[in-house]
Amino acid sequence: MSVVLVINSGSSSLKYQLLDVATEQVLASGLLERIGQKTGVATHTVTAAALTSGGDAPALTVTDATYEIERAIPDHTAGLRVMLDAFAAHGPSLQETPPVAVGHRVVHGGARFYEPTLVTPLVEINIDELAVLAPLHNPANLAGIRAARAAFPDVPHVAVFDTAFHQTLAPAAYTYAIDARLAADHRIRRYGFHGTSHQFVSAAAARHLGRDLTELKQIVFHLGNGASVAAIDGGRSVETSMGLTPLEGLVMGTRSGDLDPAVLLHLARRADLSISDLDDLLNKRSGLVGLAGVSDMRDIRAGVEAGDPAITLAWDVYIHRLRSYAGAYLAQLGGADVIVFTAGVGENVPAVRAEALSTLAFAGVEVDPERNAARERGIRVISTDASAVAVLVVPTDEELEIARQTLAVARG
Repeated sequence: MSVVLVINSGSSSLKYQLLDVATEQVLASGLLERIGQKTGVATHTVTAAALTSGGDAPALTVTDATYEIERAIPDHTAGLRVMLDAFAAHGPSLQETPPVAVGHRVVHGGARFYEPTLVTPLVEINIDELAVLAPLHNPANLAGIRAARAAFPDVPHVAVFDTAFHQTLAPAAYTYAIDARLAADHRIRRYGFHGTSHQFVSAAAARHLGRDLTELKQIVFHLGNGASVAAIDGGRSVETSMGLTPLEGLVMGTRSGDLDPAVLLHLARRADLSISDLDDLLNKRSGLVGLAGVSDMRDIRAGVEAGDPAITLAWDVYIHRLRSYAGAYLAQLGGADVIVFTAGVGENVPAVRAEALSTLAFAGVEVDPERNAARERGIRVISTDASAVAVLVVPTDEELEIARQTLAVARG
Protein backbone atom coordinates (compact mmCIF):
# COMPACT_ATOMS: atom_id res chain seq x y z
CA MET A 1 0.00 0.00 0.00
CA SER A 2 1.18 3.52 -0.75
CA VAL A 3 -1.70 5.69 0.46
CA VAL A 4 -0.63 8.65 2.60
CA LEU A 5 -2.71 11.28 4.38
CA VAL A 6 -1.11 14.74 4.24
CA ILE A 7 -2.16 17.36 6.79
CA ASN A 8 -1.39 21.08 6.72
CA SER A 9 -2.65 22.61 9.93
CA GLY A 10 -3.04 26.36 10.38
CA SER A 11 -4.13 28.38 13.40
CA SER A 12 -7.79 28.39 12.32
CA SER A 13 -7.73 25.97 9.41
CA LEU A 14 -6.75 22.46 8.45
CA LYS A 15 -6.13 21.20 4.91
CA TYR A 16 -5.75 17.56 4.02
CA GLN A 17 -5.21 15.26 1.07
CA LEU A 18 -5.37 11.51 0.77
CA LEU A 19 -2.93 10.46 -1.95
CA ASP A 20 -1.82 7.25 -3.56
CA VAL A 21 1.90 7.90 -3.96
CA ALA A 22 2.36 5.01 -6.40
CA THR A 23 -0.07 6.49 -8.92
CA GLU A 24 0.36 10.14 -7.79
CA GLN A 25 -3.43 10.41 -7.64
CA VAL A 26 -5.34 12.47 -5.10
CA LEU A 27 -8.17 10.33 -3.75
CA ALA A 28 -9.75 13.01 -1.57
CA SER A 29 -9.01 16.45 -0.22
CA GLY A 30 -10.57 18.84 2.21
CA LEU A 31 -10.40 22.16 3.98
CA LEU A 32 -11.64 23.00 7.44
CA GLU A 33 -11.94 26.73 8.16
CA ARG A 34 -12.91 28.93 11.11
CA ILE A 35 -11.60 26.48 13.68
CA GLY A 36 -12.24 27.97 17.12
CA GLN A 37 -15.05 30.22 15.91
CA LYS A 38 -18.77 29.84 16.55
CA THR A 39 -19.44 28.09 13.25
CA GLY A 40 -16.84 26.28 11.21
CA VAL A 41 -16.95 25.30 7.56
CA ALA A 42 -15.66 22.01 6.19
CA THR A 43 -15.32 21.13 2.52
CA HIS A 44 -14.60 17.53 1.49
CA THR A 45 -13.92 16.54 -2.11
CA VAL A 46 -13.84 12.98 -3.38
CA THR A 47 -11.92 12.95 -6.65
CA ALA A 48 -12.80 11.18 -9.85
CA ALA A 49 -9.79 8.92 -9.29
CA ALA A 50 -11.37 7.58 -6.10
CA LEU A 51 -14.89 7.41 -7.53
CA THR A 52 -13.78 5.26 -10.47
CA SER A 53 -11.31 3.03 -8.63
CA GLY A 54 -12.07 -0.62 -8.17
CA GLY A 55 -14.17 -1.11 -11.28
CA ASP A 56 -14.48 -0.67 -15.01
CA ALA A 57 -14.43 2.86 -16.37
CA PRO A 58 -18.00 4.20 -16.61
CA ALA A 59 -19.56 5.20 -19.90
CA LEU A 60 -20.04 8.76 -18.66
CA THR A 61 -17.30 11.08 -17.47
CA VAL A 62 -17.00 11.10 -13.69
CA THR A 63 -16.09 14.37 -12.00
CA ASP A 64 -15.05 15.25 -8.48
CA ALA A 65 -17.80 15.30 -5.85
CA THR A 66 -17.64 18.08 -3.25
CA TYR A 67 -19.54 18.25 0.02
CA GLU A 68 -19.79 21.21 2.42
CA ILE A 69 -20.57 21.02 6.11
CA GLU A 70 -21.20 23.82 8.61
CA ARG A 71 -20.76 22.99 12.27
CA ALA A 72 -18.82 24.09 15.29
CA ILE A 73 -15.14 23.10 15.14
CA PRO A 74 -13.78 24.25 18.50
CA ASP A 75 -10.23 22.92 18.07
CA HIS A 76 -8.03 20.75 15.88
CA THR A 77 -9.07 17.57 17.66
CA ALA A 78 -12.66 18.33 16.72
CA GLY A 79 -11.42 19.15 13.23
CA LEU A 80 -9.95 15.67 12.84
CA ARG A 81 -13.31 14.22 13.90
CA VAL A 82 -15.05 16.31 11.24
CA MET A 83 -12.54 15.04 8.66
CA LEU A 84 -13.07 11.41 9.72
CA ASP A 85 -16.85 11.88 9.61
CA ALA A 86 -16.54 13.27 6.07
CA PHE A 87 -14.52 10.25 4.94
CA ALA A 88 -17.05 7.91 6.57
CA ALA A 89 -20.05 9.66 5.03
CA HIS A 90 -18.73 10.46 1.58
CA GLY A 91 -15.66 8.29 1.04
CA PRO A 92 -13.29 7.00 0.18
CA SER A 93 -13.50 4.56 3.06
CA LEU A 94 -10.45 4.74 5.32
CA GLN A 95 -11.13 1.15 6.30
CA GLU A 96 -10.89 -0.01 2.68
CA THR A 97 -8.11 2.46 1.78
CA PRO A 98 -6.25 3.06 5.03
CA PRO A 99 -3.30 5.45 5.05
CA VAL A 100 -0.02 3.73 5.78
CA ALA A 101 1.40 6.99 7.18
CA VAL A 102 0.43 10.59 7.90
CA GLY A 103 2.63 13.44 6.68
CA HIS A 104 2.58 16.87 8.31
CA ARG A 105 3.77 20.20 6.94
CA VAL A 106 5.75 22.05 9.60
CA VAL A 107 6.90 25.55 8.75
CA HIS A 108 10.02 25.96 10.87
CA GLY A 109 12.56 23.28 11.69
CA GLY A 110 15.33 25.69 12.66
CA ALA A 111 18.80 24.24 12.28
CA ARG A 112 17.74 21.00 13.97
CA PHE A 113 15.68 19.38 11.24
CA TYR A 114 17.26 18.97 7.83
CA GLU A 115 15.20 16.04 6.55
CA PRO A 116 11.70 14.56 6.97
CA THR A 117 11.50 13.23 10.50
CA LEU A 118 9.46 10.54 12.24
CA VAL A 119 7.34 12.26 14.89
CA THR A 120 8.11 11.23 18.45
CA PRO A 121 7.36 12.97 21.76
CA LEU A 122 10.86 14.50 21.60
CA VAL A 123 10.24 15.82 18.08
CA GLU A 124 6.99 17.38 19.30
CA ILE A 125 8.91 19.11 22.09
CA ASN A 126 11.40 20.47 19.56
CA ILE A 127 8.68 21.75 17.22
CA ASP A 128 7.06 23.48 20.18
CA GLU A 129 10.37 24.98 21.29
CA LEU A 130 11.02 26.26 17.74
CA ALA A 131 7.72 28.17 17.85
CA VAL A 132 9.75 31.17 19.00
CA LEU A 133 10.97 31.39 15.39
CA ALA A 134 7.51 30.87 13.86
CA PRO A 135 4.90 31.86 16.46
CA LEU A 136 2.05 31.98 13.94
CA HIS A 137 2.79 28.61 12.37
CA ASN A 138 4.57 26.02 14.52
CA PRO A 139 1.96 25.97 17.34
CA ALA A 140 -0.79 25.33 14.78
CA ASN A 141 1.31 22.70 13.01
CA LEU A 142 1.89 20.98 16.34
CA ALA A 143 -1.82 21.09 17.23
CA GLY A 144 -2.58 19.29 13.99
CA ILE A 145 0.12 16.69 14.65
CA ARG A 146 -1.18 15.91 18.13
CA ALA A 147 -4.78 15.67 16.97
CA ALA A 148 -3.81 13.44 14.05
CA ARG A 149 -1.67 11.15 16.20
CA ALA A 150 -4.66 10.66 18.48
CA ALA A 151 -6.92 9.93 15.49
CA PHE A 152 -4.39 7.63 13.78
CA PRO A 153 -2.38 6.08 16.64
CA ASP A 154 -1.28 2.96 14.77
CA VAL A 155 0.54 4.49 11.77
CA PRO A 156 3.77 6.49 11.60
CA HIS A 157 3.55 10.28 11.48
CA VAL A 158 6.24 12.24 9.67
CA ALA A 159 7.05 15.95 9.93
CA VAL A 160 8.23 17.59 6.69
CA PHE A 161 9.78 20.99 7.31
CA ASP A 162 9.57 24.00 4.96
CA THR A 163 13.08 24.99 6.02
CA ALA A 164 14.76 21.59 5.64
CA PHE A 165 15.70 21.85 1.95
CA HIS A 166 17.67 25.02 2.63
CA GLN A 167 19.83 23.47 5.36
CA THR A 168 22.47 22.92 2.67
CA LEU A 169 23.21 26.66 2.55
CA ALA A 170 26.83 27.46 3.34
CA PRO A 171 27.62 29.64 6.38
CA ALA A 172 28.43 32.54 4.08
CA ALA A 173 24.88 32.34 2.69
CA TYR A 174 22.96 31.92 5.93
CA THR A 175 24.93 34.21 8.25
CA TYR A 176 23.75 37.75 8.95
CA ALA A 177 26.42 40.37 9.64
CA ILE A 178 25.35 41.25 13.17
CA ASP A 179 26.98 40.61 16.54
CA ALA A 180 27.92 36.92 16.36
CA ARG A 181 27.21 36.06 19.99
CA LEU A 182 23.81 37.78 19.94
CA ALA A 183 22.92 35.98 16.71
CA ALA A 184 23.94 32.62 18.17
CA ASP A 185 22.05 33.20 21.43
CA HIS A 186 18.83 33.94 19.55
CA ARG A 187 19.36 31.62 16.56
CA ILE A 188 19.34 34.48 14.09
CA ARG A 189 20.33 33.29 10.62
CA ARG A 190 18.77 32.71 7.22
CA TYR A 191 16.62 29.57 7.19
CA GLY A 192 14.60 29.96 4.00
CA PHE A 193 11.09 28.68 3.30
CA HIS A 194 9.03 27.08 0.51
CA GLY A 195 11.69 24.37 0.59
CA THR A 196 9.26 21.54 -0.18
CA SER A 197 8.10 23.37 -3.30
CA HIS A 198 11.62 24.27 -4.45
CA GLN A 199 12.69 20.66 -4.01
CA PHE A 200 9.69 19.28 -5.91
CA VAL A 201 9.84 21.60 -8.92
CA SER A 202 13.61 21.48 -9.37
CA ALA A 203 13.51 17.68 -9.50
CA ALA A 204 10.47 17.74 -11.81
CA ALA A 205 12.22 20.16 -14.17
CA ALA A 206 15.25 17.88 -14.41
CA ARG A 207 13.07 14.85 -15.18
CA HIS A 208 11.11 16.77 -17.82
CA LEU A 209 14.33 17.78 -19.55
CA GLY A 210 15.78 14.28 -19.29
CA ARG A 211 18.73 15.69 -17.37
CA ASP A 212 20.53 14.55 -14.25
CA LEU A 213 19.47 16.79 -11.36
CA THR A 214 22.97 16.64 -9.87
CA GLU A 215 24.42 18.25 -13.01
CA LEU A 216 22.06 21.25 -13.21
CA LYS A 217 22.31 24.80 -11.95
CA GLN A 218 18.76 26.07 -11.43
CA ILE A 219 17.02 29.26 -10.36
CA VAL A 220 13.50 28.56 -9.07
CA PHE A 221 10.93 31.32 -8.59
CA HIS A 222 8.07 30.31 -6.29
CA LEU A 223 5.68 33.20 -6.89
CA GLY A 224 2.38 33.27 -5.04
CA ASN A 225 0.96 35.63 -2.44
CA GLY A 226 4.09 34.63 -0.58
CA ALA A 227 7.10 34.50 -2.86
CA SER A 228 10.68 33.28 -2.77
CA VAL A 229 13.50 32.39 -5.13
CA ALA A 230 16.20 29.78 -4.66
CA ALA A 231 19.51 29.03 -6.35
CA ILE A 232 19.87 25.25 -6.61
CA ASP A 233 23.15 23.65 -7.61
CA GLY A 234 23.09 19.92 -8.27
CA GLY A 235 19.82 19.52 -6.39
CA ARG A 236 21.11 21.39 -3.32
CA SER A 237 19.89 24.80 -2.22
CA VAL A 238 22.83 27.21 -2.10
CA GLU A 239 20.95 30.51 -1.75
CA THR A 240 17.39 31.61 -1.09
CA SER A 241 15.59 34.90 -0.64
CA MET A 242 13.58 34.32 2.54
CA GLY A 243 15.52 34.56 5.76
CA LEU A 244 14.92 34.17 9.49
CA THR A 245 11.23 34.53 8.62
CA PRO A 246 9.24 34.49 5.35
CA LEU A 247 9.34 38.31 5.30
CA GLU A 248 12.71 38.82 3.61
CA GLY A 249 13.30 38.86 -0.13
CA LEU A 250 10.87 39.44 -2.98
CA VAL A 251 7.94 41.84 -3.04
CA MET A 252 4.90 39.77 -2.07
CA GLY A 253 1.14 40.21 -1.86
CA THR A 254 1.14 41.85 1.57
CA ARG A 255 4.78 41.51 2.70
CA SER A 256 7.46 44.10 2.00
CA GLY A 257 10.38 41.82 1.24
CA ASP A 258 13.82 43.44 1.48
CA LEU A 259 13.90 46.69 3.42
CA ASP A 260 16.55 48.90 4.99
CA PRO A 261 16.31 47.96 8.71
CA ALA A 262 16.72 51.64 9.60
CA VAL A 263 13.26 52.25 8.13
CA LEU A 264 11.81 50.48 11.17
CA LEU A 265 13.89 52.55 13.57
CA HIS A 266 12.81 55.72 11.78
CA LEU A 267 9.12 54.77 11.94
CA ALA A 268 9.39 53.83 15.60
CA ARG A 269 10.91 57.21 16.41
CA ARG A 270 9.00 59.51 14.06
CA ALA A 271 5.63 57.76 13.60
CA ASP A 272 5.51 56.29 17.12
CA LEU A 273 4.87 52.79 15.81
CA SER A 274 5.18 49.90 18.26
CA ILE A 275 6.78 46.53 17.51
CA SER A 276 3.28 45.14 16.99
CA ASP A 277 2.46 48.01 14.62
CA LEU A 278 5.62 47.39 12.61
CA ASP A 279 4.95 43.66 12.45
CA ASP A 280 1.47 44.33 11.10
CA LEU A 281 2.80 46.91 8.64
CA LEU A 282 5.46 44.67 7.10
CA ASN A 283 3.46 41.45 6.98
CA LYS A 284 -0.08 42.61 6.23
CA ARG A 285 -0.01 46.17 4.84
CA SER A 286 3.05 46.19 2.60
CA GLY A 287 4.09 44.56 -0.66
CA LEU A 288 1.62 44.97 -3.53
CA VAL A 289 -1.28 45.84 -1.25
CA GLY A 290 0.76 48.57 0.41
CA LEU A 291 1.81 50.10 -2.89
CA ALA A 292 -1.33 49.57 -4.96
CA GLY A 293 -4.16 48.77 -2.56
CA VAL A 294 -4.63 45.33 -4.17
CA SER A 295 -2.60 42.15 -3.92
CA ASP A 296 -4.17 39.88 -6.54
CA MET A 297 -1.98 39.81 -9.64
CA ARG A 298 -5.07 39.83 -11.87
CA ASP A 299 -6.02 43.20 -10.39
CA ILE A 300 -2.44 44.40 -10.76
CA ARG A 301 -2.35 43.49 -14.45
CA ALA A 302 -5.74 45.12 -15.06
CA GLY A 303 -4.53 48.29 -13.36
CA VAL A 304 -1.34 48.37 -15.42
CA GLU A 305 -3.30 47.96 -18.63
CA ALA A 306 -5.66 50.74 -17.53
CA GLY A 307 -2.71 53.05 -16.84
CA ASP A 308 -3.26 53.38 -13.09
CA PRO A 309 -0.07 55.11 -11.85
CA ALA A 310 0.02 53.57 -8.35
CA ILE A 311 -0.57 50.06 -9.65
CA THR A 312 1.94 50.55 -12.45
CA LEU A 313 4.56 51.58 -9.91
CA ALA A 314 3.76 48.51 -7.79
CA TRP A 315 4.23 46.33 -10.87
CA ASP A 316 7.53 48.00 -11.71
CA VAL A 317 8.83 47.52 -8.16
CA TYR A 318 7.73 43.87 -8.20
CA ILE A 319 9.52 43.16 -11.49
CA HIS A 320 12.60 45.16 -10.48
CA ARG A 321 13.04 42.93 -7.42
CA LEU A 322 12.64 39.74 -9.47
CA ARG A 323 15.32 40.90 -11.91
CA SER A 324 17.66 41.84 -9.07
CA TYR A 325 17.47 38.34 -7.61
CA ALA A 326 17.77 36.67 -11.00
CA GLY A 327 21.00 38.54 -11.65
CA ALA A 328 22.36 37.92 -8.17
CA TYR A 329 21.70 34.19 -8.38
CA LEU A 330 23.26 33.92 -11.81
CA ALA A 331 26.38 35.35 -10.20
CA GLN A 332 26.21 32.99 -7.20
CA LEU A 333 25.77 29.95 -9.43
CA GLY A 334 28.22 31.07 -12.11
CA GLY A 335 25.44 30.84 -14.70
CA ALA A 336 22.31 28.74 -14.93
CA ASP A 337 21.10 25.79 -16.96
CA VAL A 338 17.45 26.10 -15.97
CA ILE A 339 15.09 28.79 -14.70
CA VAL A 340 11.76 27.61 -13.30
CA PHE A 341 8.54 29.44 -12.40
CA THR A 342 5.99 27.90 -10.07
CA ALA A 343 3.05 28.66 -7.72
CA GLY A 344 -0.03 30.74 -8.50
CA VAL A 345 1.58 33.78 -10.09
CA GLY A 346 4.58 31.95 -11.52
CA GLU A 347 2.38 29.38 -13.23
CA ASN A 348 -0.41 31.65 -14.48
CA VAL A 349 0.88 35.13 -15.30
CA PRO A 350 2.92 35.17 -18.53
CA ALA A 351 3.75 38.87 -18.19
CA VAL A 352 5.58 38.27 -14.91
CA ARG A 353 7.76 35.57 -16.48
CA ALA A 354 8.48 37.62 -19.60
CA GLU A 355 9.34 40.83 -17.76
CA ALA A 356 11.38 39.15 -15.03
CA LEU A 357 13.70 37.60 -17.64
CA SER A 358 13.61 40.32 -20.29
CA THR A 359 17.05 41.70 -19.37
CA LEU A 360 18.86 38.34 -19.30
CA ALA A 361 19.70 37.96 -22.99
CA PHE A 362 23.36 38.47 -22.01
CA ALA A 363 23.14 35.20 -20.06
CA GLY A 364 21.62 33.32 -22.99
CA VAL A 365 18.03 33.47 -21.75
CA GLU A 366 15.43 33.63 -24.52
CA VAL A 367 11.72 33.30 -23.74
CA ASP A 368 9.48 32.29 -26.63
CA PRO A 369 6.51 34.73 -26.59
CA GLU A 370 4.04 32.20 -28.02
CA ARG A 371 5.06 29.39 -25.70
CA ASN A 372 4.99 31.74 -22.75
CA ALA A 373 1.51 33.06 -23.58
CA ALA A 374 -0.02 29.65 -24.31
CA ARG A 375 -2.79 28.76 -21.87
CA GLU A 376 -1.57 25.27 -21.16
CA ARG A 377 -1.57 23.38 -17.92
CA GLY A 378 1.13 21.10 -16.66
CA ILE A 379 4.89 21.27 -16.95
CA ARG A 380 6.17 22.99 -20.09
CA VAL A 381 9.18 24.69 -21.65
CA ILE A 382 8.65 28.37 -22.53
CA SER A 383 12.15 29.22 -23.77
CA THR A 384 13.13 29.21 -27.44
CA ASP A 385 14.90 26.23 -28.94
CA ALA A 386 18.03 28.38 -29.27
CA SER A 387 18.02 29.54 -25.63
CA ALA A 388 21.17 28.57 -23.73
CA VAL A 389 19.05 28.40 -20.56
CA ALA A 390 15.91 26.27 -20.43
CA VAL A 391 12.98 28.20 -18.95
CA LEU A 392 10.13 26.09 -17.59
CA VAL A 393 6.77 26.45 -15.92
CA VAL A 394 6.38 23.63 -13.39
CA PRO A 395 3.17 23.35 -11.35
CA THR A 396 4.14 22.77 -7.75
CA ASP A 397 2.66 19.96 -5.69
CA GLU A 398 3.84 20.30 -2.12
CA GLU A 399 1.33 17.71 -0.88
CA LEU A 400 2.69 15.08 -3.26
CA GLU A 401 6.25 15.90 -2.20
CA ILE A 402 5.27 15.63 1.47
CA ALA A 403 3.56 12.32 0.75
CA ARG A 404 6.63 10.97 -1.06
CA GLN A 405 8.96 11.97 1.75
CA THR A 406 6.54 10.62 4.36
CA LEU A 407 6.28 7.25 2.67
CA ALA A 408 10.06 7.01 2.33
CA VAL A 409 10.51 7.61 6.07
CA ALA A 410 7.68 5.25 6.99
CA ARG A 411 9.23 2.46 4.94
CA GLY A 412 12.62 3.07 6.54
